[in-house]
Amino acid sequence: MTKKRQALHNTADFALNRTLTMPLHRQLYDRLRHTILSGQLQPGHLLPSTRVLASELGISLNTVNNAYDQLCAEGYIERRVGQGTRVACDLPETFFLPKGCPQRNAALDETPHTTLFLSHLGEALMSQATASSIQTYRRSTPPRAFRTGTPDLHAFPFQQWSQVAAHCARSLLKHMGTYQEVAGFYPLREAIASHVSITRGVHCQAEQVLIVPGAQTALDLAARLLLNPGDLAWIENPGYPGAQRALLNAGAQLAPIPVTSEGINVAIGQKRYPHGRLAYVTPSHQFPLGITMHLSQRVALLQWAKQANAWILEDDYDSEYRFSGRPLDALQGLDLAQRVIYIGTFSKVLFPSLRIGYLILPPQLIPPFLALCSYTHIHVPILDQLTLEAWITKGHMLRHIHRMRDLYAARRALLIESLQKELGGCIEVLPPQAGLHLMGWLPPNFDDQHMTQQAANCGVEIIPVSAMTLGSSLRGGLVLGYGAVNEQEIQAGVRQLVSIFPS
Repeated sequence: MTKKRQALHNTADFALNRTLTMPLHRQLYDRLRHTILSGQLQPGHLLPSTRVLASELGISLNTVNNAYDQLCAEGYIERRVGQGTRVACDLPETFFLPKGCPQRNAALDETPHTTLFLSHLGEALMSQATASSIQTYRRSTPPRAFRTGTPDLHAFPFQQWSQVAAHCARSLLKHMGTYQEVAGFYPLREAIASHVSITRGVHCQAEQVLIVPGAQTALDLAARLLLNPGDLAWIENPGYPGAQRALLNAGAQLAPIPVTSEGINVAIGQKRYPHGRLAYVTPSHQFPLGITMHLSQRVALLQWAKQANAWILEDDYDSEYRFSGRPLDALQGLDLAQRVIYIGTFSKVLFPSLRIGYLILPPQLIPPFLALCSYTHIHVPILDQLTLEAWITKGHMLRHIHRMRDLYAARRALLIESLQKELGGCIEVLPPQAGLHLMGWLPPNFDDQHMTQQAANCGVEIIPVSAMTLGSSLRGGLVLGYGAVNEQEIQAGVRQLVSIFPS
C-alpha cells in the first residue's frame, strides 16, 4: 500500500514574507517548528517532500532543504532513505518527560507538576508568597487612597527629567559604555555626600557612599555582611516588614523592641536582648507610627552600640519632608564611634521606579561591602546615575523637595481635618512631623485587619498596624498614606472609611 504523506493543513499559513530581513529558510523553519509543537502535526506523521513543498510555496529547493536540515539537526523531524520525512516521535521539549506522559501542548504551555526542592529560605519565601500578607510596595496599579510609600507622580516634572537624561545620554553615555565602579558613579557619590551633609547633618566623604538598587538592597547587603545565622537583631515593634524580611533572610533572630513616644526603647532592648548584634531603626520618622526619636534615646542607642560592639542600621526613608521646624540631624551625624550605617533612597523624593538607593558606610566596612556588590548587582545602570547626578547638582532636587513639602503639608492637614470631622470619636490621629503617612488609632476591641479587608472591598488601601507587629498588638490602628492622592481623593477616601465603622 502506498503511504500517503501528511498534508499541511493550510499552505497559506506557511506563506513567506520576502520583504523581511529574516532569511526564507528561517521563516519556514519557524513555521514548521510551531506547527509541530502546537500539535497540529503529530509525532510520526509524514511531511511533504522538499520538491512538493518548494513547488507549493513557490520557493527554491535549497530553501526547503535548509529548513528541513535545521529541524532534523534539532530533533524535530527525522529523514530516512525510503521512508520520507517524518515528525520525530521524541521531540526535544518532551525528551525528559516520563514514558507515557502526553505531549505538552505548546499553545497551552502548562507547567508540569514536579517536586520543588528549595533551601529553607526558599521554602519560607514560597510560603510567605502564597499566604495573605500586607504588601507596602511593588504595586503597579494606579495609586488610590490611602496607599503608603508612594509620592505624587503627577507632580513630578518628568519632562524636565527626560531632558536631563537625554542630554546625559548624548554627551556622556558614549564615553561610559564599559563596566563602571562598583561603588557607583563618583560625581553622584560626591553629590549625595554634599546633599545629606547639608540637609541631614550626615558626616561623610564621597568614598563612604555606596550606590545600590534601592533601600531594600541596602538592607539585604547589610544584613548578610553584619550578621551570622542565629545572631540577635533589634527591630522596632511595630516596624517595617521589609527590614524584618531582610534580617530573617540573613538567618537572624528578630528581637522586637517596643516603640514609645520617644522612639525605640533602648532600656528594654538592653534588658531583654543584651547580646544584640545589630539594631534597625527609623529615627527621623518611625515606620509606621510616625514618631521622631528623642535625643535621649538616640544617645542611649549610640552608647549601647559602642559598648556592645554592635551595628545600627539607620533607615532615613522620607525625612526630607518635615513640616515643623528644622529637620533633626540624622543619627549618623551624632555617631563618634562609627557604628551607624546610614541608608537613603530616592523612591520617595523622586519616583519609586528609579531604583537608586545608597548606603553611607563607616570606613572599615567599605571593602567588604564593595566585595559583596561585585558579586551581586555589579553597579546600578549608569545612565540613571548620570541623570540623577545632574539633577542634584543643577539644583532640581532641592527645588522639587521644597515644592512637594508644601503640597504634602496641605494634604496632611486636609486628611487630619477630614478624619476628625467625619470620624472624630472613632479614630485617634497622631499628626506626623514628617513623611507621607500618618497613624490612626482605633478604639479598643476594633479588629484593624478585618477593617482593612472591608476598606479594600470599598476600593481603599490601608495597612493595619497589627500586621507589622510581632506578637499581639495591644491596640488596633490604621496606617494612612496621603502622598499619592490629591485633595478630592483624600476626602472621598475618608467618606469610604466612614462606611466601615460601626454606626
